[in-house]
Amino acid sequence: MSTLSPAVPKFETVGCIGLGLMGHGIAQAAAQSDFKVIAFEQEQRFLDSGRSRIEGSLGKMLKREKISQEKYDQIMGNITYSTNMDDLKDTDLVVEAVIENMDLKKDIYGSLGSICKPEAIFASNTSSLSITDMANVSGRPERFVGVHFFNPVQMMKLVEVIRTEHTHPDVFDASKAWVGDINKIAVSCNDTPGFIVNRLLVPFLTQALLMVDRNDASIKDIDISMQLGAGHPMGPLHLADFIGLDTINNIITGWVEEFPNEPAFVVPKCLSDKIEAGDLGRKTGKGFYHWGGGDKRGDPVE
Repeated sequence: MSTLSPAVPKFETVGCIGLGLMGHGIAQAAAQSDFKVIAFEQEQRFLDSGRSRIEGSLGKMLKREKISQEKYDQIMGNITYSTNMDDLKDTDLVVEAVIENMDLKKDIYGSLGSICKPEAIFASNTSSLSITDMANVSGRPERFVGVHFFNPVQMMKLVEVIRTEHTHPDVFDASKAWVGDINKIAVSCNDTPGFIVNRLLVPFLTQALLMVDRNDASIKDIDISMQLGAGHPMGPLHLADFIGLDTINNIITGWVEEFPNEPAFVVPKCLSDKIEAGDLGRKTGKGFYHWGGGDKRGDPVE
């Protein structure tokens, strides 16, 4: 573990708020790197679901002999599960990974500010919301960063570490060091919409969708062109379906509302039509492509 400057506590205990798709992976990654983890959910059913996800993930590693039974037990022993937010009071770093709802996140940080010790650092795993807006309600904007992990957390190495104009340099450096401590690769970014990856990726996807709106080329040919012409592992429409059309729509509509004069932010008509029809891509079995069980992609939807 990193040796930190006197301005920042040495990270020993990490709080994880939310044990859903992203949060359980963050908690597992921290526990695997020998940090003590306080895993928090407001409801017991969500806490139990998160615990099952972690047990399932580690169980696969155990079965494949990537970890020993002793290591499995050690990792699980590093995690304390709780529905009492007061149990986060002694954490050194709190990573929030709840759904992308700004009001919910602000409520959480408003409560955390009075619970956690003054030197604790807060970090949001948001993929698209303003870090500055959350920092401003936390009561400690100089000790607030973004740490955007990618799905699945257990496999994806990249973490975007986000600073605002208020973030203390020592806090930012310590947060990046912690990302390295859990065997991830940190990149730095200012608090700009979508940070690095989504700021580039989402407008790229929407440009492909606008080509569909204009009937410039077929869905299949757009995807093949980016695979064979640009070396992408999958085309933009395939990727949009894979991510979830609702997820892309939530990001881009939020940006359009907040930044109406940014020409790169636009909601394609074909995306709105898919959302209205409930065709959200892989998760619903139909989007721009038909989808079979799991990740099996079929033909384009006519």
